[in-house]
This record gives sequence, structure tokens and C-alpha cells, in this order.
Amino acid sequence: MEGRIIGLDYGSRTVGVALSDPLRMTAQAMETIHRKDENKLRQTLARIETIIREQDVGLIVLGYPKNMNNTIGDRAEKTGAFADMLRRRTGLSVVLWDERMSTMAATRTLIEGEVRRENRKTYVDQLAAVFILQGYLDYIRMHSEDAPD
Repeated sequence: MEGRIIGLDYGSRTVGVALSDPLRMTAQAMETIHRKDENKLRQTLARIETIIREQDVGLIVLGYPKNMNNTIGDRAEKTGAFADMLRRRTGLSVVLWDERMSTMAATRTLIEGEVRRENRKTYVDQLAAVFILQGYLDYIRMHSEDAPD
């Protein structure tokens, strides 16, 4: 597996995007992709494909929003369907990564950083994607011989 890793926080109207460095050590926030309707994904998928091509991405890590009791709800089912679309469109592997606390952690980080409430929406999805991707990067560094792929 070569190239950078892209981390995605898939939401009903936005997708937060983070990208690893070439050595796959750290995750950096990149952007938030917005859409008007939850089911209108063509432009969102096209933008992700462009980032993958421009940034030499070799793997996608997609936040998987399981319920707190570890069950799969409506949001996780939609995320699974989005993962299938990404696999078909990009030809890359998609790792579903448990993201249960990522948005909450991102919001807390922004509050602690004294980011004004009206500005938090701008950054929360990107930061959640960073938490998702960094969690995966830390995991593969600690378990390099048995990383999920």
C-alpha cells in the first residue's frame, strides 16, 4: 500500500476531509465538502476523487458512526453505503474506523481553543476527520503487522 491516507467524516450535509503526511505519521485538516441535500453525492464523490488523484492517496479511512452500545444504526448504514460508492468510484480500499467520539472530541477541542461558537461549524467536520485519521495512523503504527486493510 502506497501513498497518503485520506480520512473522511461523512455527515448528512458535509464531509470533513483530513490527509496524512507522506510518511503516514500525522493527520492534517484539509477541507469540508458541503452539499445541499443528503442524497446528492455526485459532486461530493467527484471532489474526493480529485483530492485522491492530486494528493497521491492510496487508502481511504471513513469514520463509522456506531451507536454507543456498539450496534449499527441508520447513520452507520448510510456510511456503509457511502463506503461502497467510494470503493466503486476510486478502486481504493476503504477502512471503516470507529468514530463514536470524534465529533464530540473535535467540538471540545474547538471550545478549549476558544473558537467562537459561530465559527465552530466551519472546522468541526475537518477536525473530526483529523481525529478519525490520526486514530487509524496511531493504530497502524502500534500494530504494523496486523493493520486492517
